Amino acid sequence: MEVTDIGNKEEGKVWHRKPAAGKSVLVTIVRTAQQAKTVRFLQLAFDTTGDSFLAGDHHGNIYVFDISRNRFRLVQKTGQACTALAFSLRRTTEFLVALADYTIKCFDKDTKQLVSWMRGHEGAISSISVHSSGRYAISTSSDTAQLWDLDTFQRKRKLNIRQSVGIQRVFFLPLSNTILSCFSDDSIFAWESDTLFCKYQLPVPDSGPKISYKAFSITRDGKSLAAGGRSNLLHLWCLDSQQLVKVIQMPTQVRTVRQLEFLPDSFDGGASQTLGVLSQDGVMRFINIHTCKLLFQIGSHDDAITSVAVGPNGRHIVAIMDNGSISVFSVQSLTQELNQPPTSQVTVVSGEANQEYSNLKVNIKPDAVQRPAKTSGRRTQVKILRPPAGSAAEDKENELPAGLNKKRLVAMLKAFGEYPAKYRMFVWRSLLCLPENHAAYSSLTDKGLHSSYLTLQDKYPIKSHKLQRGLQRVLSALAHWAAIFGEVEYLPLVAFPFVKLFQNNPMLCFEVVATVIVNWCQHWFEYFPNPPLNILSMMENVLAHHDKELLQHLVDCGVTSQLYVWPLLETLFSEVLTREEWLKLFDNVFSNHPSFLLMACVAYIICCREPLLLCSQKQDFEYFFHHRNNLDVGAMIKEAYRLMGSTPADIHPKTLLSDFTLLTKGQYPVFNHYPEFIVEYQSREREKIRLQELEYLQERQEVSALRADFVRRQAEEEAYYAQQELLQKAEEQRRALLAQEEEKITQQRAKLAAMKRELKVKELQLLDATRRRFLKHQQDLRASQVQSLEQEISRKMDQRERETATAVQDLEVRQMELEAQRRRLEQHLLKEQERIGRRVEEEVEMRMRRSERKEESYTELLHNTQTNIQALEESLAEACQLGLDSDWQREVAERLQQVEDDQERKRERLAELHRQTLAEEERLADTMRDVAGRKWEDVMRTRAQLQEQQQPLTSAHTDGQRPAGPQKPSAAVCAGTNATGPAVTLNFTSPKQAGTNMMCLNSQSPSESTSTVFSLDRSRAQLDSSERQLLKEIRELRQKLAARARESSSASSQSVQTLSSISQ
Repeated sequence: MEVTDIGNKEEGKVWHRKPAAGKSVLVTIVRTAQQAKTVRFLQLAFDTTGDSFLAGDHHGNIYVFDISRNRFRLVQKTGQACTALAFSLRRTTEFLVALADYTIKCFDKDTKQLVSWMRGHEGAISSISVHSSGRYAISTSSDTAQLWDLDTFQRKRKLNIRQSVGIQRVFFLPLSNTILSCFSDDSIFAWESDTLFCKYQLPVPDSGPKISYKAFSITRDGKSLAAGGRSNLLHLWCLDSQQLVKVIQMPTQVRTVRQLEFLPDSFDGGASQTLGVLSQDGVMRFINIHTCKLLFQIGSHDDAITSVAVGPNGRHIVAIMDNGSISVFSVQSLTQELNQPPTSQVTVVSGEANQEYSNLKVNIKPDAVQRPAKTSGRRTQVKILRPPAGSAAEDKENELPAGLNKKRLVAMLKAFGEYPAKYRMFVWRSLLCLPENHAAYSSLTDKGLHSSYLTLQDKYPIKSHKLQRGLQRVLSALAHWAAIFGEVEYLPLVAFPFVKLFQNNPMLCFEVVATVIVNWCQHWFEYFPNPPLNILSMMENVLAHHDKELLQHLVDCGVTSQLYVWPLLETLFSEVLTREEWLKLFDNVFSNHPSFLLMACVAYIICCREPLLLCSQKQDFEYFFHHRNNLDVGAMIKEAYRLMGSTPADIHPKTLLSDFTLLTKGQYPVFNHYPEFIVEYQSREREKIRLQELEYLQERQEVSALRADFVRRQAEEEAYYAQQELLQKAEEQRRALLAQEEEKITQQRAKLAAMKRELKVKELQLLDATRRRFLKHQQDLRASQVQSLEQEISRKMDQRERETATAVQDLEVRQMELEAQRRRLEQHLLKEQERIGRRVEEEVEMRMRRSERKEESYTELLHNTQTNIQALEESLAEACQLGLDSDWQREVAERLQQVEDDQERKRERLAELHRQTLAEEERLADTMRDVAGRKWEDVMRTRAQLQEQQQPLTSAHTDGQRPAGPQKPSAAVCAGTNATGPAVTLNFTSPKQAGTNMMCLNSQSPSESTSTVFSLDRSRAQLDSSERQLLKEIRELRQKLAARARESSSASSQSVQTLSSISQ
């Protein structure tokens, strides 16, 4: 027994040495983790084919073991122990895992991906049952059972129960839509899965001990149910009649039944007769439920079994042992004693049909191991046959394996024309006495595919890949068995019908084909590679004896036996008969002498006599013998039997063909009935041709590679030129787009410039309105000041009037003189006022024209230079307000024009511009000081002139009016002094007003002199502050111009780089 430790491997071989034939335990699988600690396996589940099974260990690892391919693979790591496993029958790569956290997960074993996660249970899940259609699944726990839809992975139904009654198991019945639910009170209910309608309830036995069902098993046909529990009694129920049909009592060693499993058989039609019973002692005993005999057992007290899984094909049994390992058992090795012929014992079963429950007990004899006999009824009465004494030798000759008798089979065949379809394969195996040499067949298949059949699918394409692979394996095994079968071209035609019938059992298929070749293809290969002329001549002689007219017609048409006999033989009638007709024919072929096949060919030709006589062309005959025709197979078989009996012995094929020869057991016989030198020569030639083909293919591959390289290079060159053309077109498109974009940008710039102009015009209008508002405010302020001065003057005048009320009479004498003096002074003042008004108007008009010219130049400068416009406008506006001369404005305009023209050299000339700006600032300051000095000189000169003019008047007035009071300055002086002020106006409308004004002008109050001096000092302070503000704004303008020059230079450099990159 080989032990395989998978350890932490994710894939590998199940066994490293192929198990020897006859060993019951194929391999034992263990898994050790760190520190040689064994990881126990917990759950097992087979797939639908029975060739691979799932196994989950205590750490949550799920493995797939493929017995047929000798491989295992880790498909999932769940991280927690699993409590149940099941394969999805619809999608064969998916499987369900019930975990310890009461959830069910669906995984894909190929992609190892999580398909779905189903939650809903509140207790540990003990079992998962999948419907035969694969659409639904039932999960069972101790408190509930839930029905799941495996298409949507949603819960459809939930079975709720009372807390006092627990659920033992809920599962689907095979081949039906019935759900069987088993409870802890031994009640069993059957439900309709679609409507959940209760179909029936199995009656609980009233008498006898209570079993307390724990284990259940159902046959594949869904007709029988076995149940066991805390007793050594087993209950066998018939679900069709819903009755308890048998109670089986196990040996006394069995006290509790842990698990029940029916062992499937290939020929039992789903009505399994072998039941495996796992008891508390760790031993699983297999019994026949009809004969109640112990067949075999696995496990022992030292090597106990905890759970078992039986393959659906009945070939393997996988058991989890008490030490946590997995043992794989071969059912064939366990039942090899059962394949022996049964002993000549007949047991008579007697009893009434309505026997009591206590009489249903049947004891199991643990020491008796017998082959199970196939029975169909519960109570059958067997009649004891007494054969005659003289037929013992004949009966011995007709005895077949498995207890069959050839003579009786032939009689049945003649009575019904064919064997029952249900047992046909079993009958064929018995008739052909197949040895089932597993080891010998494995040695042939281990050699792999034969070189002659590597490209079989090219010559014989088959839609089914499974059938194609099966045909390749069988033909390769035949070629490895005998070299000639690698050279025979029609061998696939001979083997294909049998491969199609036995596609699930390739070993039986190989042995059937080998038996057919050894017996029914005798002398076929003596004239290889030509058809068997001896066989064809033999059949032509038989046809000549029975139908000379038909043979003569064939000869006259130039048709030989290679055309009308050989197509039937090389295909074994598979081209001209349907499946049912072919099976019926070979029921008779396998039941008779090997010459029956040749007679069947002649019978087919004779039965088709009429249509053959109507054919005259060779093509018609070829079509006839390669296609199906309207033929009664029963009549053809009767004709073949007639020919077998009426053909003379001298031409009968039976005299030339040997009797049926069995294949030897253990090893297959040597087949050398063929010209070996021809086969060897053809083999050498084939090998030579194969090598030449390989060389040719290699050269062709090199040429193809060169051609592909040339085509690739050509395609690359064409793609390169196409790419260049596309690039050129793209470049042209980009240039056109750039031109369009530039045009759009130009238009946008024009629009932007227009918008800027509009904005600047609006801004200038706003500035002008602001300036006018400021001037108006200044005028209002001056008017308020004048009004306050007038009020002060009027107050002082009132005071002076009161003071001089006493002196009025004295002044009346001088009134005439003073009146004349006043008139002269008024004339002088009017002239001076008109002269000053004209000069002020001229100066205002000149300044207005200058400001308009400055505004026009400033607007032009703003249009040319888009930077620093607002600062320049403010400086120019303030310069205009302060009365800067036109030389300074022209100098600034020239400098701005120079900056605009020499924008690229701004950085180099920045220092020079700075020096020029400082010089201009100094000149501006000097100019302003000069202007202020000239104005002050004019004021002082005018004051001196007025004082000179006032001196004679003052002296005369002093002489004539000295007693009148203190000396006062003249009105002329006051008028002259105030005439130079910024906002002094004099109106002489009446003598009274003149007198009043005279008093005002002659006033020598300290407030008037102080106000005059203060107005001059304030003008000087305003001029100095305006000068400082102007210098500050010029410095800010210079900094802004330098910053914008740097920005424009960087932007221009970036635009140049962009245009250069686009042009490249």
